[in-house]
This record gives sequence, C-alpha cells and structure tokens, in this order.
Amino acid sequence: MGYAPQRWLSIRHVIALCLCAVLCFHLAYTIESCAFLATVSLFCFFTLTRIGSTRLTFYLGLVVGLAIYAPQLSFFWGIFGAAAILLWLVPSVWLALFMLIGRLCRCVCRPVTAAVLLPLFWTGLEYFRSELYYLRFSWLNAGYAFSQTWLLPFAAKLGMYGIGLAIMLVGAGVSLLPRRAGIAIGLVLLAGLGIVSNLPVRVSPSGDPPPGLLCIAAVQLEFPSQSEVIAALDRLIEQCPHAQLLMLSEYTFSRPVPQRVRDWCKEHQRYLVAGGKDPAPNERFYNTVFVVGPDGQVVFRQVKSAPIQFFKDGLPAAAQSLWDSPWGKIGLCVCYDLSYTRVTDELVRQGASAILVPTMDVMGWGGREHELHALVAPMRAAEYGVPIVRVCSSGISQVVDRRGRVLVSAPYPGQGQTIAGSIDLRGHAALPIDRIAAPAAVVVTIGFVLAMPILWRRAARTAP
Repeated sequence: MGYAPQRWLSIRHVIALCLCAVLCFHLAYTIESCAFLATVSLFCFFTLTRIGSTRLTFYLGLVVGLAIYAPQLSFFWGIFGAAAILLWLVPSVWLALFMLIGRLCRCVCRPVTAAVLLPLFWTGLEYFRSELYYLRFSWLNAGYAFSQTWLLPFAAKLGMYGIGLAIMLVGAGVSLLPRRAGIAIGLVLLAGLGIVSNLPVRVSPSGDPPPGLLCIAAVQLEFPSQSEVIAALDRLIEQCPHAQLLMLSEYTFSRPVPQRVRDWCKEHQRYLVAGGKDPAPNERFYNTVFVVGPDGQVVFRQVKSAPIQFFKDGLPAAAQSLWDSPWGKIGLCVCYDLSYTRVTDELVRQGASAILVPTMDVMGWGGREHELHALVAPMRAAEYGVPIVRVCSSGISQVVDRRGRVLVSAPYPGQGQTIAGSIDLRGHAALPIDRIAAPAAVVVTIGFVLAMPILWRRAARTAP
C-alpha cells in the first residue's frame, strides 16, 4: 500500500505526547490559571494522528481518553455504579475516532491537505458527540476550559466549538513549519496565550439595581418542604428587599407550585420562578419551570427540552417559547438544557434578552460535578451576549453578565445560601459563528468517511 509522504512518530514520541496530553488536560480543567494548556492537549491529539499503526492509534486514543475523562468524571461512579465505566468509554471512543480518522486521512492525503482537514474532523466529531446523538454530552469540550478566563468574552464569539476549531487550525499551521521554527513559534504563542488568559477579570460590585435593570434573588434548597420554602422566601426578601423576581431550583416541588406558595407571592407582590412536576397521562410528568405572578397565578411555564438520559426526568417539551416579562423577553432553561446549544440557540433566535436556569445538582453528586456544571453558564452567556441566572439546589448558583463574567455565586453544598444581583435586558443577543461552522464540519467528516474506500484505492493505484 502506498501512503502519502508522512513523518510517522517513534514510540518514545508517542508516549511523551500521550503523557503530555493527559497532564495538560487535567491542569487546564483543575487549575484556573492553567486553562490555556488545553491548547497543548489539542495539539498533542493532532500530532498523535501520525502514529504508524492504525490499530495502535485507535487503542491509544481509548487509553488516553480514559486517562482524561475517567478522573474528571469520577462522580459518575457514585451516580451509576459500575455502569460508569461504560459512560467513561463514550467520550473516549470519540477521541479514538478522531485519531483513527486523522491517521487514515494522513495515509491518503498530502500533508497540507491533512492539516486542513484534521481541524474540521475534530470540530465535526466534537459537535456530533455533544449535540446530535442519544448519548450526547458536551462537558469537557476544549472551549469550556476558558470559561473563567479573561479571554472568554472574545473567544466565545467563535463559539464553544469554534474555540476548538481555532486551536486546531493554529496547531495545523505550526505543524507545517520546519521543526525548529514550529517549536519556537508554538512556544511563543503558548506563552502569549498564557499571559493574556490570566489577566485579571474585573467585575462591577453588586448593590442596589440601577434604573431599568431586573434585580433577582434566589436561595439554594434541595427537596424542601412547603414550610421550608415559605421560611426561605421570607428570609430572602428580608435580605434582598429590592428583589423583583425570586428564584428556586429545578424540582423544588413534586407537583405544580402549591397554592400556599402562590398565596405568598400574592401577599408579597413578587414574581417567583421555581421548578416542579406537571402531571402527564399514564402517571408520567413534565419537568417544568413555573413563573408565578404577583397575583398568585401561574403566568408562564416551560418544560425541559432535553431530559437527562437514564434518569426519570420527565417527558420532553413539545415546544419552546419565551416569557414576555415586564422587563423584556426571558428564556427559561431547565438544568441540563443549558448544556445543549440546540436548545439555547432557539431561545436566542426567538429574541431572548436573558436566560434563567433552575437547576437540580444533587448534593451527593459531589463537588467536582458542581464545578464542571458551573463552567457552562459563563460560556453560554458570552457566546450569545445575554445575562444568565442559574439557581442550583445545592450550588454552584451564579449570576453571570452578558460578557460571561460571574458577578455573584453561591457555594456547594450551600444549603440555604442566597444570591442576589441585577441583570440588564437591554442588550442585543446573537449566535456565535460556530453554529454554521460546526454542522458544516460534521458534513465534511461524514463525507470523508464515506469517501475513504475510494481514496484508499486511489492511494494504492498511485503508489510507486
């Protein structure tokens, strides 16, 4: 079989790249100041497509994936037991597929062509595994590593998938340079990225809301009784008398908002957003967020669009719509909905000026789960340019401005902890550019896989 000219890696280089990829990934996701090292991991993945054996490429991809994802998602064991091993394999398989397809591309394409195609393969596979199939899971994507850095408001305009694409494209360009020049330029770029990404993030101090802003206050409660809810709301308005809208988490109630709570809203003339179960036929239910008005009536409700796989999480929403509130049009996501751009994009298309997210992150899932979930809201806010208020049952609740900066947060486990902040609904939301680029990358990737037999035979015929 005749291959296009390539420089295949030696065993010692393969081992070094695998170790570097794993180490840099964990540093990027565990130490905030090391977030820029996610770029090194992606470049290692790019380079590992130059392994000389197809079978070894795939198996090493699985091993590296498990070394990356299993420690970061160790809380899966507490939730799913031994089945967590299979779930750790799911993202690992996608990494292995990228390395396998990348190596096959190097076998049948010239180096420059392969360097152009590999970033598209990465983006296409990342988008597909995050958004388009049953076991979709977007956490630990390259973009989320930048959720707490100074770069976020600028990088997010590319979109969370666009960040990975941009990193891969830069890596591809560096890989085509002579070795010494590539190493020198790569180190300079990495150092510059490290300095810029660690510039201090400045936020405005909270206080009384300026005119025209919506002041929101929330309290973290996990499976509370009605009496506990009432007592917590009393404390909340005592602490935050300027709050116009109050929030509770997903699944605060095991049914629609009780009459006693709606009477409290009427008595205190407050809007309340809270999660509950809306009954459905055959003893099923809809996981719903309810908006209660100051007259004590439910003025809006939104069902969860993407119930979590393997959980009794209700029936999916038949449609999405916006709450036309007194302050502007507000989109409501229920917990994990925020992790799917196909859900949040629709809210922005409809004209949402802010997004509210009641969330159930069970205390027993552990701190790491809460920390990873907390990376989503800043990214989403910066992508669209809309403020997001995320209220969790046991942390980490957040008020995030339209630049992705966390203005206020409440800790894990933080039962009874409150947050309060004001959000500005007067901005203009827009979709980032990767919402076109990522689906296009999926098409390119599928097209290459389908064309692979033809390309392979052509490479064999042209072999010397």
